[in-house]
Amino acid sequence: MSIFDDDDDDTMEDDINQVDDHLANVHLQTPERAQFQPKFLSTTQEDDQVFLLRLFYQRFFPYKTYFSWLNYGLDISKNFTHREFSFTLPSDIYIRYNSFANVDIMKKEIERLQPIKIDIGAVYSVKPKDKKTVNEKVFKPLEKELVFDIDMTDYDEIRTCCSGGDICHKCWEFMTIAIKVIDVSLREDFGFKHLLWVYSGRRGVHCWVSDERARKLDNESRKAIVGFLEIIKGGAEMSRKVKLPPILHPSLSRSLEIVKPYFGSLVLDAQGVLDTPDEWNKVLDFINDTDIKNELNEQWSEIPSRSGVNKWQDLRNALEHKKRPDRESIARDLIFQYTYPRLDDKVSVQINHLLKSPFCVHPKTQRVCVPINPQMCEKFDPLAVPTLGKLSEELNVYDAKNQDDSDRKIPDYKKTSLRPYIEIFEKFVNTLIIEKQREKRDNAQSSMEF
Repeated sequence: MSIFDDDDDDTMEDDINQVDDHLANVHLQTPERAQFQPKFLSTTQEDDQVFLLRLFYQRFFPYKTYFSWLNYGLDISKNFTHREFSFTLPSDIYIRYNSFANVDIMKKEIERLQPIKIDIGAVYSVKPKDKKTVNEKVFKPLEKELVFDIDMTDYDEIRTCCSGGDICHKCWEFMTIAIKVIDVSLREDFGFKHLLWVYSGRRGVHCWVSDERARKLDNESRKAIVGFLEIIKGGAEMSRKVKLPPILHPSLSRSLEIVKPYFGSLVLDAQGVLDTPDEWNKVLDFINDTDIKNELNEQWSEIPSRSGVNKWQDLRNALEHKKRPDRESIARDLIFQYTYPRLDDKVSVQINHLLKSPFCVHPKTQRVCVPINPQMCEKFDPLAVPTLGKLSEELNVYDAKNQDDSDRKIPDYKKTSLRPYIEIFEKFVNTLIIEKQREKRDNAQSSMEF
């Protein structure tokens, strides 16, 4: 477990020891199934996706830390027992409203069903598994993390390297920008502290804001936060989707400083949005000025190989020459339209909306949905994320090299490339639990004073 460098007083140390002792005592009593834990896995077994998924749920899934996150405390609570979990099984069998009395029961059920996808829902007034035994009016969602879903397909109108479910290192920079912009806004503008960023396993990222204040927000409050963050508005038929006032809100001024360095390297160079007539006309349509559009279209068509940076300067010069009073706003808003995060607001606004769980496995890519450190998000490589096959292979290699160390109780994830991601998750959860324990202690002291 992680010990944090920014607070080394005795109280922090006691809190960490208490959390570590508790997590060590969350016993997972599901019996080990030796027949599924061979020392070495045959090639045939490695090719068997059913076997690999079973291997993952039995030996890699971080049940204890996962439980501590969703329980939000050391003593088991309704935060966990009244939480909805949804399982998708092969052949698109969809099972909603699962809930569990403790982590052992959850582990046993996941190992039994081996879902190809796990979604997390809200905490309800009644245990979700008992939904059919009560009146519909009684069964109400009470709270859930404030979540954000950013999907690369929403960038298809501006990215040129890929489309649909495909991604590459070039377009992944849009996700890096999104993490940086949204993370700092949630922390500085709204005061949230506990943000878990997670790779979706294929083409996007999710953010779980786990502060108690965020979890208790109603739909209208969630909608207001999304409205504050969202600036790209309009359907495919609209050329200009960003139109901001001349003087920006301080939050957007900060965001502009984050996105501007990416405009030249990512948008003009890597995506080449001014390289072809089809792409540069999208930019010129944004300006909505027939004279400038015709002038630049003619100029760029004569020398289409002119660099994107030079064409961008041509556009700025044309706006300046025409002395349009909104010339600075146009250029600024265009930068925003091609770089600012694009949110799926439905996911964020509805408290009962399900979202894919961290540490499940994407059924198409076989990549694990791993946490991302927002402070190091530019170094995150989605194409290097562990897959089921890779984890199985790494486990084999480690065990082959360390046959004499068979008695040592090293967690299997520490033998593989999954280790740094679980450590990010552990540090995140540790911080949550420590804050909760301090809060309980402070409340107890206040009560004693009265």
